[in-house]
Formats: sequence, structure tokens, C-alpha cells
Amino acid sequence: MIRLVWCLVVLGMLSFGCKSSAPTEPPAVEQPAPLREVASFPVGVALQARRLSSAPHTRAAARTFSSLTAEYEMKMRPLSSGQGVYNWEAADDLVSWARAQGMQIHGHALLWHESVPAWVENFGGSDHEFEEAIKEYITTVVERYKDDVVSWDVVNEAFDNNSGALRNSVFQKRMGDDYLARVFQYARDADPDVLLFYNDYGATYDANKRRSILRMVDDFQSRGIPIDGVGLQAHVTYTFPPLTSIQAMMDSIVVRGLKVHLSELDVRVNPNGDLTTLTPARSQAQKERVRNIVTAFMALPQEHRFGITMWGLIDPESWLIEFWGNPEWPLLFDANVQEKPAYDGFLEALQGR
Repeated sequence: MIRLVWCLVVLGMLSFGCKSSAPTEPPAVEQPAPLREVASFPVGVALQARRLSSAPHTRAAARTFSSLTAEYEMKMRPLSSGQGVYNWEAADDLVSWARAQGMQIHGHALLWHESVPAWVENFGGSDHEFEEAIKEYITTVVERYKDDVVSWDVVNEAFDNNSGALRNSVFQKRMGDDYLARVFQYARDADPDVLLFYNDYGATYDANKRRSILRMVDDFQSRGIPIDGVGLQAHVTYTFPPLTSIQAMMDSIVVRGLKVHLSELDVRVNPNGDLTTLTPARSQAQKERVRNIVTAFMALPQEHRFGITMWGLIDPESWLIEFWGNPEWPLLFDANVQEKPAYDGFLEALQGR
């Protein structure tokens, strides 16, 4: 009997030892559904070409998004270093990568007063020659990407803050107050099928800028100048501007028969600089803000929902950190390229939850 008990004890110890030494797999973490598979409209991300060398970036971007905007490389300064001189490599890399992922491409931006190359700023010819050079630039760029780029921000931020006056840019000074209409027409002539957008910030809270943008749209439509949509940059905080203001501006675009693009969405959670780390409470507030904005966008008629584009992929690479000088976490992915609660808020809105 003693020998039998001893054997059972030994067998039990051996059995226990075998169990403890067997490798155990960590529990699988289920990823949330990709936004691109749930959304009924393009969900985009702005990337720089240098991010394409990072596998975590490309995996997350390709899995999550169905549209790509070049954050930098399709602006005039990086694209053209001299009249008739073009630097296509970085923009081409983004286009090729997006095509391989089955992503559509939104072109940003043909003209922007803060991305003017020296040859444009210091152009020595006549005003007529200046406009011919700008027309040639727009035509060359739009024609090069006409098989890949489905939409362009033709002009970015043409109106001043607060006053809503036409910005005193080199384009306005050399081409006159009606330059907006003419460059939209040049883009249309270069690609009859591409969608043309005007893009700006502040239209949801700056009454004068909003009035100027809508007045421009009305003028274009009365004269037959081509325009297909308005991009609202949607650089918002977790509390400002009020959702009703965002809804009102989107509705103003829709009633004019145009498409709405929430073109540069990010949600600041540290606008007052009171945080050094992202708190659970502020993260939850960001989630609710994203969900509410996407839900408001979903309420628009489908034919007017062009898309929503996040202005960046992961928090530490956001332009807002350097611009405002505060720690910030404004995007859908954290520093480890993991989905945040804000991602869940976006997804829940798409799913009607």
C-alpha cells in the first residue's frame, strides 16, 4: 500500500511538472474591425513618404484606411524646385504604395500660400507670364496623376482668419482677386473627371471665413466654374467647436449640392497644456468627440459624403505637437501603433452604435 501511494505521488509530481513546463500561448488580442471594411465612404490617412519604410506604419495604414493623402509631398514647394522642374520621386512612391493597397488617392494641394517655392515667390516675369507658369504647373501635376488621383484640393486656405478677406498671397497679388476661379478651371481642363475641392480650416467657427467660402461657392456655381466639394480641415479639440457648428457648415455645403470632406481630422485633448500624459478621462472624451463627429457626418445624404481623412497615423508624429508646443495625442493610434479608444469611437459611429 505504501509503495502504491508513493507511486501515485511520484506520478502526480511528474504530471504536474509536465504541465508546468509546457509552453503556453498568450491570449490572442482581437483587433477591432478595419475602418475601411465598415465605412460606406472613403476613410483616409495623411502619410509622408518617409513613413513607408516603417512596417508597423504601412501595416496599420493599409489595414485600416481606404484613402491616402500625401501630407507633404504633393504640395508645390517639394514638388517643383524651378519653373518646369519637378521632383516626382516621393509623390510617386506614395502613389505606387497606395495603388498596391487598393487605396484611392486625394491630392493635396495644388496651391497653398505656405508652400510656395522660391521660383514662384521671386518670379521675375510679367503677371501674364506668372499666370501661364502657374497654369503649366497645375496642368502638368494633374495630368501626371490623372489615372490615380480621384480628387484634388485645388486651393488651400485662401481666406484670412477673422476678416474672411482674400488672403494677400503671391497668387492673389500676381493674378488678381479672381485667381481662384481660373485655377479651378485649369485643374478641370487638365482632368475632366477629377473631383475639385476647396480646402480650409475655421469655417465651423469663424463666421467671416465661412461666409467668404460659401460666397465663393455661390459665385462659382452662378458662373459655371467647376467645384465638386469643400474640405473642412476639422482640426478640433475635445470640446471645441460645438458639434452644432460643424453640422451647420456641413449642411451649408450639402444644400449647395457639393460633397463634404472632413479632410484633416485630429482631436486635441491637451489644448490648455494641463496634461503630461493622456489620462483615461481625456481619452474617453476624445472617443466621444470622434464618435459624435463621425455620426454627424454619417447623417449627411450618402451622395454628399466624400470621406473623412485623419491627419496622421500615430500620436507622436502629429504636426500639432510642434505647432502648439504641448504634449498631444490627437489621432487614432498611439506611439506603439495600437488602436486607441478614439478608434473605437470612429468604428462605433460607422456601425451605428
